[in-house]
Amino acid sequence: MKKVLLTGSTGFVGRSVLHRLCIDGMDVVACLRAEMLKAPSEARYMQVAGLDSSTDWKTALDGREVVIHAAARVHVMNDTSSNPLTEFRKVNVDGTLNLARQAAAAGVRRFIFISSIKVNGEGTALSAPYLADAQPAPADRYGISKMEAEQGLRALATATCMEVVIIRPVLVYGPGVKANFRSMMSWLNKGVPLPLGAIHNQRSLVALDNLVDLIVTCIDHPAAANQTFLVSDGEDLSTTELLRRMGAALGKPARLLPVPTFMLQAGAALLGKRDMAQRLCGSLQVDISKTRELLGWTPPVSVDQALAKTAAHFLHHQS
Repeated sequence: MKKVLLTGSTGFVGRSVLHRLCIDGMDVVACLRAEMLKAPSEARYMQVAGLDSSTDWKTALDGREVVIHAAARVHVMNDTSSNPLTEFRKVNVDGTLNLARQAAAAGVRRFIFISSIKVNGEGTALSAPYLADAQPAPADRYGISKMEAEQGLRALATATCMEVVIIRPVLVYGPGVKANFRSMMSWLNKGVPLPLGAIHNQRSLVALDNLVDLIVTCIDHPAAANQTFLVSDGEDLSTTELLRRMGAALGKPARLLPVPTFMLQAGAALLGKRDMAQRLCGSLQVDISKTRELLGWTPPVSVDQALAKTAAHFLHHQS
């Protein structure tokens, strides 16, 4: 029975990781910043003051063999801090490396770090996917902080006996997904016509179940040691195709108007929404061949299966 410490266990990804670890019969300590509602009774919980350079992890790490570090400071809407990069670094770099150093000192065998595709960059040319071992090119503060954490972890792995595994997910979707993905489901469910019927980009996505499966695979797979992996569903979709298949999962026809991409981009620029246009119209693809070949891993859930599960959850909570 593997003895695992999980951070970020109340987050979108962390909750599902925790559930899977408990189903698999692992001995789990889940670190929280607040009490968790409807927590799996199989896990033990430990409150920590925060995630920074001063956090004491000694008690939480006692007897642990593996750390899965899913906690992070992510995108902050209307960030009012005077130096946002400094704030990202406090949590994502200093907090991560503080935990990792204490984990190595406590005899933890493996440290699994949930990073982000933003370490690679913000977008790719069509049919030119990111590779796991390509030169990083983060374009925002969050991506920079994740890259710096990765660099520190690799240096720690070289200097100690602790193995490090880095996983960079693309956009994660699944039951309970929020933000733009949920908004698109809401628009489709209401039958709102969308000007997104002529977008010919390609984007990699990853279903929550697929990401969790890879994380669990990396707990004890010998070939995962000190490696960086990209993860996706293995099927890239255009925004138009995603909306059509999402509509099918919801049981609603997608009402998509074939507005040319250049017109969408021009309109978004006028409205100060260039980032949104990039996400809707631009491509971001990843090559997961390293993940497949080195680990013998295949995404266990198809895109349509994952969309059906996501849609069912959405519809259930709409009623």
